[in-house]
Amino acid sequence: MDFKLGRLNLNAVAQGVGGFVFGNENSASNEDSYVERYLDRISNGVLAEDRRAAMIELQSLVAESRAAQMSFGATGFPVLLNVLKEERDDVELIRGALETIVSALTPTETASVLKTEVQPALVNSDLLSRESESISLLLSLLSEDDFYVRYYTLQIITALLTHSPNRLQEAILSIPRGITRLMDMLMDREVIRNEALLLLTYLTREAEEIQKIVVFEGAFEKIFSIIREEGGSEGGVVVQDCLELLNNLIRNNTSNQMLLKETIGFDPLVSILKLRRGSAYNFTQQKTINLLSALETVRLLLMGGSASEPGKDANKLSNQTALAQKKILDHLLLLGVESQWAPVALRCLALRCIGDLVMKHSHNLDILGSKLVGEEPHLEPALNAIFRIILRTSTLQEFIAADYVFKCFCEENSDGQAMLTSTMTPQPGSNHATAEVGGSMPFGSMLLQALLSDGASGDLEMCSKATSVLSHILKDNVKCKERVLRVELEAPVPSLGSPEPLLHRIMKNLALAASGKDNNQTYQGDSYIQPLILRLLVTWLAECPNAVYCLLQAPAHLTYLLNLVSNPHASACVQGLAAVVLGECVLYNKSSENNRDAFSVADSLSQKVGLTSFFLKFDELRKSLLDLATLGQHRKPLSRSSTASMADAQEVDNDDANQKHEHPVIVESFDPMFIKFIERLETDIRESILGIFSNTKNKVTVLPAELEQRDKETDGDYIKRLKDFVEKQCNEMQDLLGRNATLAEELVRTGSGTPSNPSQNAGSGKERVLTETLRQDLQEATRRIEILKSEKAKIEAEANNYRTLATKLESDLKSLSDAYNSLEQSNFHLEVEVKALRKGGDSPYPDVEAIRAEAREEAEKESEAELNDLLVCLGQEQSKVEKLTSRLIELGEDVDSLLEGIGDDTALGEDDDDDIDDK
Repeated sequence: MDFKLGRLNLNAVAQGVGGFVFGNENSASNEDSYVERYLDRISNGVLAEDRRAAMIELQSLVAESRAAQMSFGATGFPVLLNVLKEERDDVELIRGALETIVSALTPTETASVLKTEVQPALVNSDLLSRESESISLLLSLLSEDDFYVRYYTLQIITALLTHSPNRLQEAILSIPRGITRLMDMLMDREVIRNEALLLLTYLTREAEEIQKIVVFEGAFEKIFSIIREEGGSEGGVVVQDCLELLNNLIRNNTSNQMLLKETIGFDPLVSILKLRRGSAYNFTQQKTINLLSALETVRLLLMGGSASEPGKDANKLSNQTALAQKKILDHLLLLGVESQWAPVALRCLALRCIGDLVMKHSHNLDILGSKLVGEEPHLEPALNAIFRIILRTSTLQEFIAADYVFKCFCEENSDGQAMLTSTMTPQPGSNHATAEVGGSMPFGSMLLQALLSDGASGDLEMCSKATSVLSHILKDNVKCKERVLRVELEAPVPSLGSPEPLLHRIMKNLALAASGKDNNQTYQGDSYIQPLILRLLVTWLAECPNAVYCLLQAPAHLTYLLNLVSNPHASACVQGLAAVVLGECVLYNKSSENNRDAFSVADSLSQKVGLTSFFLKFDELRKSLLDLATLGQHRKPLSRSSTASMADAQEVDNDDANQKHEHPVIVESFDPMFIKFIERLETDIRESILGIFSNTKNKVTVLPAELEQRDKETDGDYIKRLKDFVEKQCNEMQDLLGRNATLAEELVRTGSGTPSNPSQNAGSGKERVLTETLRQDLQEATRRIEILKSEKAKIEAEANNYRTLATKLESDLKSLSDAYNSLEQSNFHLEVEVKALRKGGDSPYPDVEAIRAEAREEAEKESEAELNDLLVCLGQEQSKVEKLTSRLIELGEDVDSLLEGIGDDTALGEDDDDDIDDK
């Protein structure tokens, strides 16, 4: 009865939703009636053929009609699940039931459907996946012998997993040997194996427990066995599915990576990446996707695992060593550097794998530094070839990937940085960059030639790319900074009377990039040229006083940087980086020359920019860089859709950064490590400027005339007067120093406000600082009040909840107490009665035997009277029979033949009645 009521309720809900969604009420009701009719024939039909025919009609209707899908979900699942459970011998009926469920979970291909409309397939998936018993029933069907039963069952589970992944993962985990049954399907026939691969791929996404079970069931061996059977990278989509499943198992999972390395090793993975030079031109779409998936596997291994896992670094180092031993660097160089006819996405991912392979691994760094690429007689160092890719590529993502190789190569590799800077000597007759940079040049000469620019747009883009590489070479290496600082260009500068330093040429390129913008000349890279050059300056000047001295040798450099900080047309990133460069000119300035020392730079900042506005640029830069870091962290795993789009595209710049109007080069360049570096610099720059304004500039004072000894003044009086004068001057000086330090500290810590004219600041400095301080205090107090209000509201809500709960508990306790008291009273009365009965009190034991005898006597009397009545009736009937018999004899009838069989007919009638009762 409850089951019928449940079906009626679900049917009512489905009819209501169907009427709302589909609009045509008559059509929906017709579909409902057909679905109900077919389900009734399936569940109550007598003939097997009729039930199968009804199942076929139901499947066709559900596959074609959205209204039928909705109606079926409300009423059909219990019927068909009962068929799957009870009718295992009827294979055709089981097939039909499974195919009908597949149709109910598959969206119908109709006209355009609004996103706001209810999707019957999603509703049905939710209904079917709610009960773990239905999932257990489906998994049990995987052991059936019939091919189509197993095939349709896998399709159903895959559809449920697509729509309700979390619920189905929990259900499968709760079923004994549930994962094992799915893994067994990998060894089944090809079609079922492929469906099982898709199912396991969906199932292992972000499900660590399932990943462990799948690996324990021998997933690695089965995956690579299938890949070998399908032909490796030349295989079809099955190879892609296998690699996607493999990536799900090892992504951020250190233990699974170690198990892969210790069981079957990395040889099967490396063999997928092997390319024969003769067939390297043949990159079909599917082959490209397979290679992308294999490179993604390599990157996951080189990451080492999740950042929160304690053994990540050790596992990463071990994976780097093991992969290098398998000569994977040769295959990666062939894919990323030598195969320039390969798709862009493939070259980019191969280059990133090269960077990850060598990063902070001394042995692999040495291998890459000495590696040659190409064929005889055109061999060249691998780093030279990668740098030529940076200069010649027209694809931003390929530049980013190649630049990533140099970033990883130079990270904590002072020997490699020194090797790259050792060849930085200008080539004769090359004063500006050209598109034909390279040839047989050493790496340093190629880099210098790329850094030189005559102002053309293409040269500026090439120069900015070269500055990015030079930033990696100079990072955290003072010796390399000093060495590059001594590089002098051939063209002499008349104003200096000596060869032009490289640092001055970098500043010239920065100014050229800005002037191009001011003249509305749009370059392809105009949004990243200035930030990359400024990043080089920030890196170069850090902890290098000689670089600061060289920069300030030309007074125009300081003026230009001051104007760039205040330029309203520049981006927040450019203004902030220019502010950092100026701050380094104060922080690392060791010069004592006038107009070049730290005090002069700080004074110029205060006069032309204003300290409040200057430090506001730091806040805007930090916010901008944090937004960039957030964009860079959203990297989605490769899947069927993403790899297909990557394989088709020649430009892979359509990512989250472009959607938010941030250039991908900037997103990649300003990583979290650089952001932390900027934050440390900001703190040191604030303290440095505070120290400068807290001390006087001139340390030599001129004695006033009053300090000379007067005529006829005794030595004692003179000494006393000098003491008073010195004490007065000291007090005034301390007061001035304290006021100056307070003013500087307030300006440094002020996070907002607009700069004003310095001539107007002299009279109202204290008032402005005081007003700003009070405003910030008010904002802080307001913020604290809001926090306290929210906490108060939260606490009050919790108190109300606890109060309600306590009231409910008190009511329950009172009810229990009353019930207990009632039971106690009843028990007490019963005990009193029992005691009274045992002691023979007012209520004696009844005489049971007497009562039985009396009842027996009454029953015998009644039965005797009834027996007498029955005998009288029988006598009367006997006399009637005798009269009838004599009459029949008189008429000539054979009485014996008429009476024959009367008793048998009676028995037969009784048997018929029994059969009817049984039915």
